[in-house]
Amino acid sequence: MTTNTPDRARTRFPGISSRAYEHPADRSALVALRSLTGFDVVLRKMSGLFNERAIRLTFLGGAVRAGEDQFRHLHDIVRDAAYILDLPEVPEVYVTQDPRANAMAIGSDHPFIVVTTGLLDLHDDEELRFVIAHEVGHILSGHAVYQTMMMILMQLGSRLAWLPLGNIGIAAIIMGLREWFRKAELSADRAGLLCGQDLEAAKRVMMKLAGGTRLSEMNAEAFLAQAREYDAAGDVRDGFLKFLNLLNQSHPYSVIRFAEIDRWARGGEYERILAGDYPRRADDSSASITEEMRNAARSYRESWENSADPFVGKVRDIADAAANAAGGLFDRLGRRNGGGGNGGGGNGGGGDSAN
Repeated sequence: MTTNTPDRARTRFPGISSRAYEHPADRSALVALRSLTGFDVVLRKMSGLFNERAIRLTFLGGAVRAGEDQFRHLHDIVRDAAYILDLPEVPEVYVTQDPRANAMAIGSDHPFIVVTTGLLDLHDDEELRFVIAHEVGHILSGHAVYQTMMMILMQLGSRLAWLPLGNIGIAAIIMGLREWFRKAELSADRAGLLCGQDLEAAKRVMMKLAGGTRLSEMNAEAFLAQAREYDAAGDVRDGFLKFLNLLNQSHPYSVIRFAEIDRWARGGEYERILAGDYPRRADDSSASITEEMRNAARSYRESWENSADPFVGKVRDIADAAANAAGGLFDRLGRRNGGGGNGGGGNGGGGDSAN
C-alpha cells in the first residue's frame, strides 16, 4: 500500500458553507441552534466555564507554536486547509509532547488547533493533511461554540436530577447530545477529505487509529468487510450491545468512519462539490430548519434501510416517529424566531479530536 501521495494542486472552494459537508443530522441541529436569536450570546456570557484565553496561554507557555520557523511543514498544511475551505482566519497550531495520537480544535473567537507528537509520528503527510483539515472543518462549522453551549446546559440540567424522573430526563438529553457529537465527527471527516482530496489517505487514517502504524499488516478491503460485519452483528442482542457500547463514545468507531467516508466519497455528493456545486455562506441565512430536519430524518431512514443490524429493524418505527416530532418542534421554534433559520458555517471553534 502506498503511504505517500505526491503533492499536487487541489481544488479550492471559495465561499463554501459548512452545510456542504455536514452530516444531515449535524447540519439540522446547527441550523436550528443558529436560528434561536440571542441563544449563543447568552451562553457565551455565562461564567468562565470555557476560558479560551487561559487555555491558549497554557499552550503558548507549554507547547510549540508552528510557524515559519517551527514545524514549518505543519504550519503550511494548516494554512493550505484554511485556504481550500476559504476560512477567513488561519488558525494557530500548537504541538504538544504526548505519545498518544490526538488532535483538537479549541476556542470560538480565535480558535486554534493542538496536535500531539504522537499524532505527528503516526501519520504521513497526506494523512496529516486529512487530520488537520478535519479540525479546520470543526472550526468552520462552529462545533465548539455549540457543543460548549450544550455542555453548559447539561451541567445546569444535572442540578435538577434530584427531581422525580430527573435522572432519566438528563440521561436522555446526554444520549441525544452524544449522538449529535458523533455525527459532527462524520461531518469533519468529510471536510478532511475535501481538503486533502485523497480518499486513500483518509482511509489510512482510520486504519491507523484502529491498528497503529503497521499498514503492511492491514488491508483496506478487509477493513471495509470488517465494517460490514460489525453492522450485521449477529442477532438483536448484539445490536443492543452495540447501542450500549456507543452511548459514552464521543466518536464513531474507526471501522464505521472508514465505511462512512468511503460511502460519501462514492455517493456523488463529494464529486459535485469538487465540481463547484455546493452551498455558499452568502445563502446561509435562508437555510430552512424544517428542510434540514427532513434531510436528517431521511438520512437516518436510509441508514436504517441499508443496515443489516437486526436491532435497527426493531427500533426503526420508534425512531422515525421521534425524528418527525423533532422536525415539528424545530419548525415551530423557527416560526417563533422569524422565519427560515440561520444555518451554515459558524465562526466558532472545533469540536472533539480527529483521533
